[in-house]
Amino acid sequence: MRKEHIERLLPAAFQRTVTGHGVIDSLLSVMQDLHAPSEATLAHVDDLAAAYRAPDGLLPFLVSWVAWDHIGVSPGVGTDPRAGVPVGRLRDLVANAAVLAAARGTADGMCRLLATVCGVDGFRVDEPVERAFHLVVHIPPPAAEHIDLIRRVVAAEKPAATTCEVVLDEPTADTPQQEKE
Repeated sequence: MRKEHIERLLPAAFQRTVTGHGVIDSLLSVMQDLHAPSEATLAHVDDLAAAYRAPDGLLPFLVSWVAWDHIGVSPGVGTDPRAGVPVGRLRDLVANAAVLAAARGTADGMCRLLATVCGVDGFRVDEPVERAFHLVVHIPPPAAEHIDLIRRVVAAEKPAATTCEVVLDEPTADTPQQEKE
């Protein structure tokens, strides 16, 4: 709040003492400075709920806000896949929450969720005819480094009355090779 606006809120007796260089003027300047951080935040308050503009520290809250915290994702650090989910993928999870929730409980929904969380396409879910209430989740080779995360997501998202297994597909000739650092 600018000091001119604060000045108008003062009683008339105080307003008459504002001269531009007195005690009241100094107090008004301090009040203006105290309001500055809050006003800067309020000027961009819509960023707090936007998946791609929210501060990184707010992402765990946003993930819980859109009801995906039960899959056990947490922000990752660096490039270690075991450390958690990279911030960009958490942002994708929040941004696509409605689409993912609409497909929840389906094989396609499981594949979309895994692709969003892992950043790799090519997941497949099979329901063997010979084994009722059982799912086989096929993992594409490029997602092998995320196996622990995939198991957590599948365990959280599979129907409660089913058993499941997570199977890593064999690389094929057309599977892109990952670069080693």
